[in-house]
Amino acid sequence: MKLGIVGLPNVGKTTLFNALTHANAAATAYAFTSAESNLGVVAVPDSRLDRLDEALETPKKVNATIDVVDIAGLAEGASRGEGLGNRFLADIRGVDAVAHVIRAFTNPEVAHVSERLDPRADVDLVETELVLSDVELVERRLDKTRKAARSGDKAAKHELEVLEALNEALLGGRLAKRIERTADDAPLFRELALVSDRPVLFVLNIDDDQSAAGALEQHADFVEWARGRGDQVVAVAARLEAELADLEPEDAAEFRAELGADEAGTLAVVLRAADEVLGYITFFTGDFRSSESRAWQLPRGWTAKQAAGRIHSDIEHGFVRAKVVGIADLIELKSFHAAGEKALQRTEGKDYVVQDGDVINFMHTG
Repeated sequence: MKLGIVGLPNVGKTTLFNALTHANAAATAYAFTSAESNLGVVAVPDSRLDRLDEALETPKKVNATIDVVDIAGLAEGASRGEGLGNRFLADIRGVDAVAHVIRAFTNPEVAHVSERLDPRADVDLVETELVLSDVELVERRLDKTRKAARSGDKAAKHELEVLEALNEALLGGRLAKRIERTADDAPLFRELALVSDRPVLFVLNIDDDQSAAGALEQHADFVEWARGRGDQVVAVAARLEAELADLEPEDAAEFRAELGADEAGTLAVVLRAADEVLGYITFFTGDFRSSESRAWQLPRGWTAKQAAGRIHSDIEHGFVRAKVVGIADLIELKSFHAAGEKALQRTEGKDYVVQDGDVINFMHTG
């Protein structure tokens, strides 16, 4: 999974990236100075995995990971190549979901592109540029499709109808992800890879001394608007979290307690929200004193056989069955064998839909 961090210049994108990845990418106080996108890999914190590793006495614990891209700042006119627009739009097409960082902190030393805090206005500006870039892409595709449709190609005629309706909706200001599509038309949308078709998580970047709950209450109108259209909103003090990320976990927890920083504003909350936006769940592998306890991410609705493919294609191809135990039961009983004796282990076939928190041992040939 690849998560793109986007937003206007100087909203704290790179600071949040540094907090998540410990990468120490350069953060600047002036617009258009971050010309290069940064890429990092983030281990997703999961207290369930910590407890599972301890209970199973495994020598190694492996967290699930997310690839994070700090995308160059967007500005008005990006769809026409203004600022770093072309680079921004190229990079955002390569991500699965977007963490849209919005400035909610007050720091006079960091320039503000519009000189006022207005989350809704910032979102409108960014989304307008995304939609305009999609219009340009769709219109180019329309030119090609019209030529094919004039030749009598039935598939091209249908595609032309879909593209014309799509273009009209985009010109009306609708995000691609808000535009209905049939199952037959879904492949066309995937091929287009429209930048306004990505799922979005809004991240309010707040002052170091402000609680996440307080920030969400302060910007209640924006939160209500965003959630009303199906988007998630979290708040985090990115600068504080970047500083805490440089400390040992115990020291960071102690410092956080001294500051009174609440759990709702931590990076773990941001990452869990990103998982939810993407529709991902987490399953686990491991057994008593096995080689490792490990967390794996999987799109919600995927089957046991598809989950096996997450581990290795050979396991998917040779899939026979899956032994499944709920993670709470395995933590308590400490092994699949003990879970089986308590009738808490299930044997599932290839079409079993994996649930969040399943611990799975895969039986396979080869």
